Amino acid sequence: MSNLRIIPRLDIKGKNLIKGVQLEGLRVMGDPNDFALRYYEAGADELVFMDIVASLYGRNNLSDIISRAADQVFIPITVGGGIRSTDDARHILRSGADKVAINTAAVSRPELITEIAHHFGSQAMVLSIEAKLVAPGRWEVFTDNGRERTGLDVLEWAVKGVTLGAGEILLTSVDREGTRKGFDVDLVRKVSDAVTVPVIASGGMGTLDHFVDAAAKGRADAVSMAHVLHYKTLTLGDIRARALAEGLGVRQI
Repeated sequence: MSNLRIIPRLDIKGKNLIKGVQLEGLRVMGDPNDFALRYYEAGADELVFMDIVASLYGRNNLSDIISRAADQVFIPITVGGGIRSTDDARHILRSGADKVAINTAAVSRPELITEIAHHFGSQAMVLSIEAKLVAPGRWEVFTDNGRERTGLDVLEWAVKGVTLGAGEILLTSVDREGTRKGFDVDLVRKVSDAVTVPVIASGGMGTLDHFVDAAAKGRADAVSMAHVLHYKTLTLGDIRARALAEGLGVRQI
């Protein structure tokens, strides 16, 4: 069994790292590369960079930030936001990313998942799913930072995405994102049980207990967090130590 991965998430607007609540109400945190380097040196297993205004520009604008990060950070980097074609994916991968995360474009043209997996390998094709609870035990896929409804059922879409070639799922609970109230463990567990590829739980971490819940109860293969790290509420060392104490299979450093 592979290690449970600890993945800081960096949401980017323009040249700045920002943080919001439920993907809105954004605050500027600083230079994303400073944070990326700090998290790398503190033992992050991977990093996720999201261009959260890419839909406004029609393309991902992180190539400069990613190429700078790739020069000093030697762990896998996933980049998402505004990637709409294999050419867009190629551009980001050539900038230094290891994987691309796709949400809106995959919803509008699901065959893009297959095309990217075919060109760059399934391991480079991450299906990003923004989920909102719409009825007890039922979640709908949203796009554009949780603003646009799609009518798609999250579990059905996750299964279809993997069938089409996605090698990993980045699962963000829009309801929980930035709230520090904990992950939507029920959502994480149901998606993890439904697919055969790794699932990254994202959205809601506020305490070490939340991390443990996402991994142990949600059966996530990786856990992503932003607020607790950006505001220094917790450190990556705190998270790793607690995971080891709970017997969760994280990398020892």
